[in-house]
Amino acid sequence: MLLTIRHETVYHYTAALTYTIQQLRLWPRPEAQQRTLAWHISSSGSRHPFTDAFGNLSHMLTVTKPHHEVRIIAEGTVAVTPLQHGRLPQAGEFSPLVFTVPTPLTQPTAAVMDFAYRHLQAGADSRQLLDLAQAICSAVAYQSGSTAVTSSADDALALGQGVCQDHAHLFLACCHTLGISARYVSGYIDPGNTSHAESHAWVDVWVEEGAFAGWISIDVTHACFASDNYCRLAIGRDYESAAPVRGVRRGGGEETMSVQVNVSALPSQQ
Repeated sequence: MLLTIRHETVYHYTAALTYTIQQLRLWPRPEAQQRTLAWHISSSGSRHPFTDAFGNLSHMLTVTKPHHEVRIIAEGTVAVTPLQHGRLPQAGEFSPLVFTVPTPLTQPTAAVMDFAYRHLQAGADSRQLLDLAQAICSAVAYQSGSTAVTSSADDALALGQGVCQDHAHLFLACCHTLGISARYVSGYIDPGNTSHAESHAWVDVWVEEGAFAGWISIDVTHACFASDNYCRLAIGRDYESAAPVRGVRRGGGEETMSVQVNVSALPSQQ
């Protein structure tokens, strides 16, 4: 599948800023199942490329002149091959044990642990993990704007509403409760005829079933395996370590942000 993607983020401010620094994870990951055919990032200020601790291709954006706006555009085309039952062809350079450590956003509270023990067991196979995703969708209804980027898995479970980020955090918290390695993924999805945003979050889970031992990629929000309609930008322990754009500023007064993402897909033979 060929995915053509355009992602525009614009920050507006009521007063002039004197300094902005943003960490951008807006470049597709170099992985066996996806190949970047063309990609470009344009923005205010200057950008310096680097690879972060999780192997994500990143940029540090700095704007040092007075400004009222920061505009970031990432766009290009990525070729993605189908995944069989969500199985990623490479295990990666990290031990899966790296992704058993809870974070403040994925901390297994008493309520989360109770939910996990009711819907999951240690050594779960891919079908049981899909069942967990379905249970999360039933417990936390998809509702845009119901939570914030600072909301934890426990917050979403208590509220009973959330977005893809919350579904991913709750899934990770459940897995960590049972000692299952799982990591957060940020990227894009060709949404087809669904109403969910094209900028998306899902999870990778380490499984050992039959002759296979490795990561499987699960879209918790849709309770399905990820495949060739997904483009992966970054992996991490949670949203904070895989966010597409994250940073700080000096000055600026009140901030408003607008995001527009467009993803179109066509079979690669075309």
